[in-house]
Amino acid sequence: MAKFFIMKYYLLLFFLACYAEMTGQPNQRAKGSVFEDFNRNSIWDESEPGIAGVVVSNGAEVVITNQYGHFTLPVYTDEATIFVIKPGDYLYPVNEMNLPQFYYLHKPKGSPDLKFAGTDPTGSLPESVDFPLIKDDENEEFSIVVFSDPQPYVIGEVAYYDKAIVEELVGSKEHAFGITMGDLVGDDLSMFAPLNLATSRIGLPWFHVIGNHDLNFDAEIWQHADETFENTFGPATYAFNHGKVHFIVLNNVIFPNTYNSRYYVGGLRDDQFTFIENSLKYVPEDHLVVINMHIPIYNDAEWGETFRNDDRIRLFKLLEKHRYTLSFSGHTHTQRHHFFGEEEDWLHPEPHHHYTVGTAGGDWWSGEPDENGVPVSTMYDGTPKGYNIIHFKGNEYRWDYKVAGSPAAYKMELYGPRTVPHNKHFRGEFYVNFFQGSEKDIVEFKVNDGEWRRMRYVVEFDPGVCAMRFRWDNSEDLPAGTRPSNPVNCYHLWKARVPTNVEPGENTIFVRVTDVFGRIFDESFNYQAIIVE
Repeated sequence: MAKFFIMKYYLLLFFLACYAEMTGQPNQRAKGSVFEDFNRNSIWDESEPGIAGVVVSNGAEVVITNQYGHFTLPVYTDEATIFVIKPGDYLYPVNEMNLPQFYYLHKPKGSPDLKFAGTDPTGSLPESVDFPLIKDDENEEFSIVVFSDPQPYVIGEVAYYDKAIVEELVGSKEHAFGITMGDLVGDDLSMFAPLNLATSRIGLPWFHVIGNHDLNFDAEIWQHADETFENTFGPATYAFNHGKVHFIVLNNVIFPNTYNSRYYVGGLRDDQFTFIENSLKYVPEDHLVVINMHIPIYNDAEWGETFRNDDRIRLFKLLEKHRYTLSFSGHTHTQRHHFFGEEEDWLHPEPHHHYTVGTAGGDWWSGEPDENGVPVSTMYDGTPKGYNIIHFKGNEYRWDYKVAGSPAAYKMELYGPRTVPHNKHFRGEFYVNFFQGSEKDIVEFKVNDGEWRRMRYVVEFDPGVCAMRFRWDNSEDLPAGTRPSNPVNCYHLWKARVPTNVEPGENTIFVRVTDVFGRIFDESFNYQAIIVE
């Protein structure tokens, strides 16, 4: 009889939980406060005031703190994540790895048993979930560092990352924070720890986006696919403000995927749309909204629907009231600007700018080693490995791509024939790969002291990448390192026919790039014209 009543009791609890979820009634409520941490000890001391008007979220709903800094949030399921969306003139505290501390994970029973560990049991909700913030003089002009896809598969590739990318940024003081656009590691989630140790040397607060190679692939349901990431970095979907910029970070990897035949697909879930809609209610319309994700939101005909079209349309609808927007992604191991217009369901006359940034690991740490023993690892589209610097001023922004290990002025690579026949018909062309460019830039050339002429923007394979692959495949001796991947279309490429009606001997092609901000970058290319009968 006792077993019968125990069974009835648990069945009742189960049905009550299901009813609560169906009717929108919370199982319990999380209460807490947001306070100004004067002494930066992350403890709410008596002398420290609560902060009113701060947004706090459970990943879908948002509330704002009252005049004393207090908040109450519903918790609908056994597990929940509570996080604070800091105002633009505050900072998060960071831990010893420079990871921002802005969340509380509520997992009473801990994560399920997975190959890579998640969160240990947290027990019941605390009486008060409190978040410290640090006051920072509002600065509407700042810059950030953007990485993508460091993606080490073995510990030696973490060493490459540390030497090639991290080392030159150690001690940087001119940037507000950094963020990595996913594929932090290459499926082995135990690499999170050494990767974080390397990144922490930079000394900046560092945010993270989850990528498809950062998932718990043995998870049976999507709620458990980010357990190890969540335990290491916090929620995979969250937001924060800095100056007049609202940053939204999204897990846009749908796994397990029942949408199409792919193992995973890009997209967003209903709870994320709810979160975006609710968080944007507290963002002034003259602020810049920056969406950070791993998989690009555009689709190429070659690959089909890698990001669900309906989800992009729905996202654009939520951004309709916000004129100033920008979105970032990684994933492709290329660098590309895509401008969405009305023909692609964008709802403003000005296009939406989506920027797929260059990767820290380049082409998966492939190619021959350089003088420091690090693989050259040029990306599919001819972009050298590196990272982006994004500069913000109010709701405006501009970008720079920094090639790892090279001077900041190294912005382009020129490729063409070194010898042409003098004053003869010749089909040779020279190319300019302006790494951070797009079709909106102007690229011109002149030969010696001649007139400036426009070059033609093209979408083709970068010839330098093609030559590198050709050399690998036709070498009698196997080159050191890993064979690079095959080329793909480059979206920052220009070309022109090499003039032959020049003086015999050495000649110089001068290249001038005027980017969308009016900045001018230049480079030159030497070739010779020889007399042939």
